[in-house]
Amino acid sequence: MRVEAVVAGMYLRATRRRKDGKVHVYWQLVRSVRHGRRVVQQTVAHLGELDAEGRARAKALAESITGRGEDRWQGDLFAAAGERVEPVAVRLDRVRLERGRTFGAVWLGWKLWQALKFDELCAELMPRGREAVAWAEVVAILVIGRLCEPSSELHVAEDWYRSTALEDLLGVGVEQIYDERLYRALDQVLPHKEALEKHLVKRLGELFEIEYDLLLYDVTSTYFEGSGAPEICKRGYSRDHRGDCVQVNVALVVTREGIPLGYEVFAGNTADVDTVEEIVEKMESRYGKARRVWVMDRGMVSAENLAWLQSGGRLYVIGTPRSELRRWARELEDKTNWREIREDVQVKICRGPDGQECFLLCRSAARAEKEKAMHERFGKRIEQGLASLERRIEKAKRPLERGSIERQIGRLLERNSRAAASYSITLAEDSCPAGVKLHWSRLLQWQDWASLTEGTYILRTNILDWSDEDLWKTYVQLTEAEAAFRTHKSDLGIRPIWHHKADRIKAHILVCFLAYVLWKTMQKWQSKAGLGDSPRTIFTELSRIQSADIVLPLANGSDRELRIRCVVRPEREQAILLQRLGLTLPERLKPPTTIGMIGM
Repeated sequence: MRVEAVVAGMYLRATRRRKDGKVHVYWQLVRSVRHGRRVVQQTVAHLGELDAEGRARAKALAESITGRGEDRWQGDLFAAAGERVEPVAVRLDRVRLERGRTFGAVWLGWKLWQALKFDELCAELMPRGREAVAWAEVVAILVIGRLCEPSSELHVAEDWYRSTALEDLLGVGVEQIYDERLYRALDQVLPHKEALEKHLVKRLGELFEIEYDLLLYDVTSTYFEGSGAPEICKRGYSRDHRGDCVQVNVALVVTREGIPLGYEVFAGNTADVDTVEEIVEKMESRYGKARRVWVMDRGMVSAENLAWLQSGGRLYVIGTPRSELRRWARELEDKTNWREIREDVQVKICRGPDGQECFLLCRSAARAEKEKAMHERFGKRIEQGLASLERRIEKAKRPLERGSIERQIGRLLERNSRAAASYSITLAEDSCPAGVKLHWSRLLQWQDWASLTEGTYILRTNILDWSDEDLWKTYVQLTEAEAAFRTHKSDLGIRPIWHHKADRIKAHILVCFLAYVLWKTMQKWQSKAGLGDSPRTIFTELSRIQSADIVLPLANGSDRELRIRCVVRPEREQAILLQRLGLTLPERLKPPTTIGMIGM
């Protein structure tokens, strides 16, 4: 087990670089961490150039996100102004600090929730009735919990919520948050999925300059744990390598910047190609049928889908299956007309036979090296397995069952399928004691084809007036959709799903989607402020900022105490992060109405 420990506080480190004839000083926030006997430096955040202009820009962005000035939007966190103040004597020898709570991360999550005006929208969609706690506030707790510390609703109710300062920020006492209330909040928010998505597009358009001319579409799966799975949970192709579990498929649409527009949930055995029409039609019904370009991976390609996209006048850039490479063998062998658009990428554009499409042949040197290494590794495993099987046959003293040997060969090829087609394997009858003889050889024709096609892939599009470089750059932006799924699965903990009702599963995914919206908003915000593009770094650092109660026993001979709820002063490095984001921490907090303050 590796043990890590922070051995010193964080500090600033400067790096000087010459650019455009000028020397630029870039700052990193660094801390020292002990790994066993070694002490290494870890970069917490890249702060860029800490100039006055950058700080002003971050401040302006903070005000645009919150929609109001710093002094005004923090006013609700302070005790009421204008109260009459009377001096009191306290026992300094008995002053103590109590009720430490994690503050910084949940405070930032709440500010992001307010910045997107989800608090106002949820209050409108789920107006307060006879319930003790408004459903809008419970939904906010679920989403902020998913953003800051992904876990189950049970963990949120029993542990996480009571360890944070959300109780003070929202005015909802810990005794009012329990698992059943959180489950019922899932039931309340799910019917408003489409309204939340429409609001999201409008609000993000107000905050950031977002273009919707290019939509990236991809599908992933997330598995289900436990028994009693609902009908939507099926076994299918598992991208999580959990073929032992049932799953659901999640289809996500994002912009070129990775900003999410919407998603849909499909049964776990739904093929990717069967989701395209439904997703495209739903996005068009919500946001209009503008002249947008759909970018999809090769898993979405089918003759029916292509014909449907073309018939509706929709534009697309789509990857193609590897089987399409055979169709373009002559062009691949031709060494002319290839153009280098990046250091390790060459492309060649070819017109389709009907003139309605063009195909872009792409060749990546880095990808070719990777695929070559994979073929060699799997080929070596196959040869080792076949050699072992040969020795077993030669040493046999009695006839071997032919079916058993054939199954062993089949399993060997299945485990190393990337190189399976490169071998010719036969099992013939023989006069030896085993009764069979194994013959195998490598196919030179397959090896030649592999050498020609390693690192090569093909794109197809019905956009005929774009350059080869524009087409390639458009397609590689699919990495934004892939990054969204990675964030869902790693940072937001969408998997596994433990719910036993189809609507609860869909609501769980909706909460994860809303948390991802906050994540991307934070990412855009910190990027503008010169703090890189890793929201988890920001949340981790700010989570160390706590709130606490300063307890002041009165010196008048009574047992009365004055309790002041405040935010602990941040460390210098945390203050730098807040300054770059244009934020100022509150100093004193109001306790929720359910908590009495002795002597106040």
